[in-house]
Amino acid sequence: MTEFGFFQTLGLALVLGLFGFIEPCSIGSSLVVVKQMEGQGARQKVVRMLVFAGTRAVFVGFLGLVAAKIGTAFLGYQRAAWIVLGLLYMVLGLMYLSGRMGGLSRAFGPGTRWLRSNSGAAVYGLVFGLNIPACAAPLVIALLGLAAAGGATAAELGRSFASLAMFGLALSLPLVLAVFFAPARTALDWLAALSRRIPRWTGILLMALGIWSIWFALYVPL
Repeated sequence: MTEFGFFQTLGLALVLGLFGFIEPCSIGSSLVVVKQMEGQGARQKVVRMLVFAGTRAVFVGFLGLVAAKIGTAFLGYQRAAWIVLGLLYMVLGLMYLSGRMGGLSRAFGPGTRWLRSNSGAAVYGLVFGLNIPACAAPLVIALLGLAAAGGATAAELGRSFASLAMFGLALSLPLVLAVFFAPARTALDWLAALSRRIPRWTGILLMALGIWSIWFALYVPL
């Protein structure tokens, strides 16, 4: 891969990541993260969103290394990740539909406060970093090509990490930019509060996203 090709790949990763932000398998993670930012101060929102986005980018970059090293076995892992996150969305959706979301929060009480901290933001980055949206397929296939060619060199592994890390960063970039602007932070709070005002629709949306994620993992060829 030439230097020009490398920068082309980074540009492609950025574009695909921004597109992936609006894919069904990413929307659910954005909704969950935005909900955890609800009511926090401007500085807290900025810091925690940066922690979330940075952790997610590094972890997705690490998955790029794994894909380049283990080849097509990575596809089996990714399908499993889509299924697990699909089940998570469905569980959350059922809790909203059954009216138990508020009761769960009260039951755990202080035990869930750490999820609204910097360490909690890092955990969300790791969890949702497991989910590489389908639009990343061109990048992942390129990495698998490196493995099929007989093993990647250290330079190629570094490029694999950089391209997937850029993709992971771009997945969260719209949220990161949003928290830097007061009107956008207000809009995020409004969006997060919708889960209280219309929990049934929130539950239906999460259920639909979960079903889509599982269906995609089981039936769509990669």
